[in-house]
Amino acid sequence: MTTTTVESETASRILDAADALFYARGIQAVGMDEIRSAAGVSLKKLYAAFPGKEQLVAAVLAGRHAVWEHGIRAAVDAADGPRAQLLAVYDFLESWFGDDTFRGCGFINAFGELGATSPAIAEIAREHKDSFQRFVAGITARAVADTGRAEELAAQLALLAEGAQTTAAIAGTTEAAVHARRAAAVLIDAAAR
Repeated sequence: MTTTTVESETASRILDAADALFYARGIQAVGMDEIRSAAGVSLKKLYAAFPGKEQLVAAVLAGRHAVWEHGIRAAVDAADGPRAQLLAVYDFLESWFGDDTFRGCGFINAFGELGATSPAIAEIAREHKDSFQRFVAGITARAVADTGRAEELAAQLALLAEGAQTTAAIAGTTEAAVHARRAAAVLIDAAAR
């Protein structure tokens, strides 16, 4: 096994441990020593892989972004046609909200905890949300011929998804996704006329 492979495996264990702890309990509530223990690495190896907590949070969020994009794209790609693809976003959310570990959007959570004190984390959260907005806009442009209507619809649909995430985290149920999906269908149909 090469040194790079060992370092990669160590970083992966650290990221997995940090992600689980941050998501379950909050970033500020979890110390680096607790992450070290959960990952089964020395403090020296932890700091060699991630020199500071902000770098570790950024790496955790990069991993969450990749998982989010893979999941949402898979749900959308499985649907037939732009209208169904837009509604598949909310089906994906409903499935995610039903997961026992669901604690809301990790990016909203990170922004809430660190956005005021860490410009880097705030920017990562903004870019993640902007990426989702662009993704929805791309599908909406295929669903609605009128460019102005498509842009407005995309903003509305993304807002419904974001609101559903926050509501589901607080309520602890999947109902927010169901309600958001129904509202999205009304908006899509109205814009497509």
